[in-house]
Amino acid sequence: MTGRRDFPEGAVLVFGGSGGIGSVIARSFGEAGANVAVTYRSNAARADEVVKEIEGLGVEAAAFAADVTDRAQIEKAVADTVARFGRLHSVVFVAGALPVQDYITQYSDEAWHEAIDIEVHGFYNVVRAATPALKAGGGGSFVHLGSAGDIAWANRDGLSVVPKAANEALVKGVAKEEGRFNIRANSVLIGVIEAGMFLKFKEQGVFDDAWIKATYARQGLKRLGKPEEVADAVVFLASNRASYVTGQQIAVAGGYGI
Repeated sequence: MTGRRDFPEGAVLVFGGSGGIGSVIARSFGEAGANVAVTYRSNAARADEVVKEIEGLGVEAAAFAADVTDRAQIEKAVADTVARFGRLHSVVFVAGALPVQDYITQYSDEAWHEAIDIEVHGFYNVVRAATPALKAGGGGSFVHLGSAGDIAWANRDGLSVVPKAANEALVKGVAKEEGRFNIRANSVLIGVIEAGMFLKFKEQGVFDDAWIKATYARQGLKRLGKPEEVADAVVFLASNRASYVTGQQIAVAGGYGI
């Protein structure tokens, strides 16, 4: 690190930081010199592995259990982060369900409600629980992981796009209403990233070579994205280098939709 500090004392809290993309984001914060707390819903072993990886970078890290649909668990994760690190300065929301790939009129009610509960209610719960802690620390930043489908609709991907699109409105609302407390909120819209959900669907045969070729036709860059490229944008938006950036979207999607 140079003489300029990208992050204040305290820690970033990454909801979903034990997942495929979330773990890369958490590690990238560690590489940038930030202390990191990650949450997990059920995979405590993987969360512990992420913590050890981050600690190996010379910063402090911790893992806390938190189901984002349970406000009490989120409040506890926030309180535990503050108790462990002294301050919460950034919150990243990566948590999400594995969405069913189907047309809008063919969703089951159960799949719809699960997507809304985890993505929309989950992010709302995080905002409600974390905002007081950010205020107490003199401000901070929310970074939401959204979908490039907010730029151009992708057929059959609605259960991923629609809940995240609702959160894009909430991001702007937080930026507008909480900016007086030096709290910023931004979103990273991701395209097809070679990690997490994409790899699971590829294993299931949902995403085949024809699907990937059709995706490339809608992009400027003819390749898949890397989770590190998403992480770079997230870390920037949370850092002091983006201290005058709020209510914005950065698409890390290879020019999808242009």
